[in-house]
Amino acid sequence: MIAAGQGGAVDAVLVKMLKELRKKVGAQKNVPPYVVFQDPSLDDMATKYPINMEELANIHGVGEGKAKKYGAKFIELIQRYVEDNDITRPDDLIIKSTGSKSGNKLYFITSIDRKLSFDDIASAKGMEIDQLIEELESIVYSGTRLNVGYWIDEVLDEDQQEELHEYFIESESDKIEDAMEEFDGDYEEEEIRLYRLKFISEVAN
Repeated sequence: MIAAGQGGAVDAVLVKMLKELRKKVGAQKNVPPYVVFQDPSLDDMATKYPINMEELANIHGVGEGKAKKYGAKFIELIQRYVEDNDITRPDDLIIKSTGSKSGNKLYFITSIDRKLSFDDIASAKGMEIDQLIEELESIVYSGTRLNVGYWIDEVLDEDQQEELHEYFIESESDKIEDAMEEFDGDYEEEEIRLYRLKFISEVAN
């Protein structure tokens, strides 16, 4: 009998299985594997063993939208794995805290729907642009679609967007440092992060 969640240890065998499944699901949906779930999400699944949609939605970087869109096969695999290996799951699947964060989230979503400039949105919340992008990344990676195209159009022209789209659709990784290396100074880090936001939002959500 394997006891799970001892000091949050990641189950390496399960991670490997989840990565294989992610690759399959990505191929079926015609998206790169990282679009389905990011590595930190798989690690969290292999620590907490979620076996229903509600639990999966509380996994790091998942959220309700993404759980519904991609989650069923992952839950099935984890359920089977837990039963086959007689795993004791951690009792307390921590429910994500809401509060000020969810208030911000709503503000960001409605501001983007109204096509406010990112500079205005950031200054309204007393943030730097990179902090705002970080918040928006966590919203988008959890499965909420944000229509950020209007702002990306301000920052990048059509050819640049096409080039970045090609890169992300063919890349095995969504890591900014990999993209920076690939483009070797053609783009600022902020530009790549902004485009990735649009890409994940449109392709994954």
